[in-house]
Amino acid sequence: MSQERYPTLTEDDSAREAAVLILDQTRLPREAVMLRLATLEDVAHAIRVMQVRGAPLIGATAAYGVALGLAADASDARLAQVIETLAATRPTAVNLHWALARMQRVLQEFPQGRTALALATRRDMAWNEAREIATEDKAANAAIGQHGLSLLQEKRRGDQPINVMTHCNAGRLATVEHGTAIAPVYAAHAAGLPVHVWVSETRPRNQGLLTAWELREAGVPHTLVVDNAAGLLLMQGKVDLVMVGADRIAANGDTANKVGTYLKALAARAHGVPFYVAAPLSTIDFACPSGAAIPIEERAAEELGAGDVPVANPAFDVTPADLISGIVSERGIARPGELDQWRP
Repeated sequence: MSQERYPTLTEDDSAREAAVLILDQTRLPREAVMLRLATLEDVAHAIRVMQVRGAPLIGATAAYGVALGLAADASDARLAQVIETLAATRPTAVNLHWALARMQRVLQEFPQGRTALALATRRDMAWNEAREIATEDKAANAAIGQHGLSLLQEKRRGDQPINVMTHCNAGRLATVEHGTAIAPVYAAHAAGLPVHVWVSETRPRNQGLLTAWELREAGVPHTLVVDNAAGLLLMQGKVDLVMVGADRIAANGDTANKVGTYLKALAARAHGVPFYVAAPLSTIDFACPSGAAIPIEERAAEELGAGDVPVANPAFDVTPADLISGIVSERGIARPGELDQWRP
């Protein structure tokens, strides 16, 4: 398999009807299958059940969902319905709501009109804006890779590999291309720096396997570990830095990411290992003052396969800003308390 053969999100040019193709991530790593999404309902279902996942990729896919949702009716009423449907799919990842707000703003700036030409123009605008969001995601993540590369270069010790620990999946599978937390790893690998990734698993969705899958495809040395092995590895000095992605970053730098991230940040602080968050600017929610205001998605008990045992299944936790060494975005690297410099 090659990464080029399996893009995470692409337009389907093989049929007359407009559609997009996604890499069905619920079937990885067993098999790589491209899934066709042709309707609003297809897109909403794919986001909800995590056939597509990762905050930046969810946002880009939702943008295409708006375009698909306006195929037969591009009126203001239909636009509002489409936005509402997609917004209800996942609560924590702010990129989803950022992308929907952007689509709504751009499309409402163009008067609805009553003619077929006006409605067709609005549909074309929706597709163009979705393409722009996807293109910008690629560029932002490539820039994150270059900025984060400097952090890895600081840890270089001759020919010894730079040991990076990550959590869940924040690689190219979580984005349109390149990844967020794994983008610097890919940049280091491309530059010839010896790098090794400790891939932390995440129950119950086992998304560390997705990171392992894509690192194997890219030829990057890595080792898969259970999430609770992280503390031991940090204690033993086997980790040079921790780099994770984010689903929402509050204005003060508090960061929501896959549950278990907070424990890694605590262990990293205890053992003097720097802990970084990598995410595009669209993941920073300047309207959210702190982590206390971030909604935490509670997923179905059935995911744990525990039968009739009482279950709590939070998908995310919040890492306080004071445990974060820096936040890497397409603009550079900033301390959590310095995010105002990136405010739009």
